[in-house]
Amino acid sequence: MRNQDTTKHDYGHAMLIAGAYGRMGCAILAARAAMRSGCGLVSTHLPSLCIDPMQAAFPEAMVDIDPDDKLFTTPPPHLEHYTAIAAGPGLGTAEITQQALRQLLEQRPAATPLVLDADALNILAIHKEWLPLAAGAVITPHAMEYARLFGDNEPREMAARHNITIIRKAHRTMVYAPDGSSFENNTGNAGMATAGSGDVLTGILLGMLCSNHIHASTFNIACHAVEIHGKLGDIAIEKQSESSLIASDLIDNLRHISTDITAH
Repeated sequence: MRNQDTTKHDYGHAMLIAGAYGRMGCAILAARAAMRSGCGLVSTHLPSLCIDPMQAAFPEAMVDIDPDDKLFTTPPPHLEHYTAIAAGPGLGTAEITQQALRQLLEQRPAATPLVLDADALNILAIHKEWLPLAAGAVITPHAMEYARLFGDNEPREMAARHNITIIRKAHRTMVYAPDGSSFENNTGNAGMATAGSGDVLTGILLGMLCSNHIHASTFNIACHAVEIHGKLGDIAIEKQSESSLIASDLIDNLRHISTDITAH
């Protein structure tokens, strides 16, 4: 239950850097999931040709406009204004986007949590010299993304070596913290093996990092986000088949689950 004497500014401001021309679906899914996960404001950094799809599909999102029409080429200004930042879904791996991600990593305030997913991980796999990341970073690789980043090295070791929280997505997703802590998730089902499910997790994590940052650690928030993500899939298959589940169903079911960690 929220304190009645609050405003949107009490629940954090999320910055989502996602999407490119022709790849806006993942950005829309992540932005919607972030807002449904409790943050007060969501800003999306988009190429100019991507603004209309976002504003039509998700009018609650604010938009920061990249100088390029089609690609992520320049980090948003004033990163210190945001409670948490996520980057990666649908960005592509063009050289100019790689350099924009490098600038984002360099300019991100040390106290601001950062989530890297999808193409941000593909870029990081090209530039392993950018590791370790500043404290408070979370990466969310599936099996292939993890292998490109770390080969067959143990996730617990990689989390400690590179100072990151690793959400290793799988049938039983694991979360690893830099201090050696780990968490095994037991929610979710095979219906969640569908396009956009990972983008929804990125949005949930981003939103929860904003709304829960005062009273929970990055690792704790990551564990709860993974658990909630799986619960959304379990709620979905109470009403439909696993094979019919799509990522938007997960977001729709967020209305039935509290993402306030103090409520869990």
